[in-house]
Amino acid sequence: MLDLQLLREAHGGFCVARHEGKVVFVRGGLPGERVRAVVTAEGARHDTARVVEVLDPSPDRVEHVWPAAAREDVGGADLGHVRPAAQLTWKANVIADVMARIGGPAVVEALPGPTAVRAVGDPSVGSRTRVSFTVDDAGRLAMRRPRSHDLVAVREMPLAVPGLAALDLFAGAWGWVPGDRVTAVVPSGSPPVVVTGAGVLAAPGREAERRVRERVPHEGEDLRYVVDAAGFWQVHREAPETLVHQVLAGAALTGGERVLELFAGAGLLTLPLARAVGARGEVVSVEGSRTAVDDATVTLAALPHARVRRARADARTVGRLPGPLDVVVLDPPRTGAGRDLVRAVAAHAPERIVYVACDPAALVRDLRDLVGGYAITAFTALDLFPHTHHVEIVAVLQRHAGTGASH
Repeated sequence: MLDLQLLREAHGGFCVARHEGKVVFVRGGLPGERVRAVVTAEGARHDTARVVEVLDPSPDRVEHVWPAAAREDVGGADLGHVRPAAQLTWKANVIADVMARIGGPAVVEALPGPTAVRAVGDPSVGSRTRVSFTVDDAGRLAMRRPRSHDLVAVREMPLAVPGLAALDLFAGAWGWVPGDRVTAVVPSGSPPVVVTGAGVLAAPGREAERRVRERVPHEGEDLRYVVDAAGFWQVHREAPETLVHQVLAGAALTGGERVLELFAGAGLLTLPLARAVGARGEVVSVEGSRTAVDDATVTLAALPHARVRRARADARTVGRLPGPLDVVVLDPPRTGAGRDLVRAVAAHAPERIVYVACDPAALVRDLRDLVGGYAITAFTALDLFPHTHHVEIVAVLQRHAGTGASH
């Protein structure tokens, strides 16, 4: 057991402490607190630990949003003990730190200052439209402890939208199969369903359609999508609308532009981008998942100037695309786009690049290869994952005057 003074926030939902000259990354604390913690993993350069007793609490500590998860050390709400406003400050501090340490002075100076994270929705109520579990050996829905294969049975999911209750997941009628992955989906445009190893179900023993329907408010009407129930869609109920608004504002399309979209998924952004450029323009959407491409093809059937391509979103694919490109939108996975892809995008010299990132460290690594030819004109951090350390960032880059494509 360690007696620790927690110093500051760190990327990944940890606080930093030191013990006998060694760095300790601690879960379950807040900066400024003195705590007792138990070591969960030892490393050559640092240890990780979990708070088991708070000796001197922070004024930003609150009752955990999911007490059972905190008591049983279940993942999925690592900042659930932090006052919602302080969660935003926590995330802003992490972003600023990552920018300074990884991006280098040029990136930091180009930014307007990542000093705030914008809240989305009301964090006091459930916002997750997709929640996943693993069935334990006793046939109960369970979740894993952080960075562990250990399963802990759960009997509630307070972080989900209220519509989840209609599925009655924690009743015995479902007859879960040990080892199965179970995902509950509460879409905005069709009834909730459950995805299991047996398929898609509307209720115990009752099959449902494979595709669900999503509606996203935009400019006074609903954008309508079809999405595979097991496919990717933004989890926060207000995330699709928020991201569509932010990306379209950053792209600043007036009609007739040629847009490249990378890591396009099921077409969340493709549809409003295609509507914004109009029939005189073109959107080329690149996505590697066959399922997502099939969904996007259905959603975009009435917009022939939106071309959906199934291909890897990599430097080779981008290098083969004919120019010119006016705007590039990319929404890569947590690992980021990578140097080769970023340089391939920059070689097309689009006027604007809109980068949607779910990991600030990966974002900064990619931005470092762009700031020579581009200025970062907007940088918006969004709290689409309340009660966790995760944050979504939309960065807009404008090409410097006189900077052209490299050959």
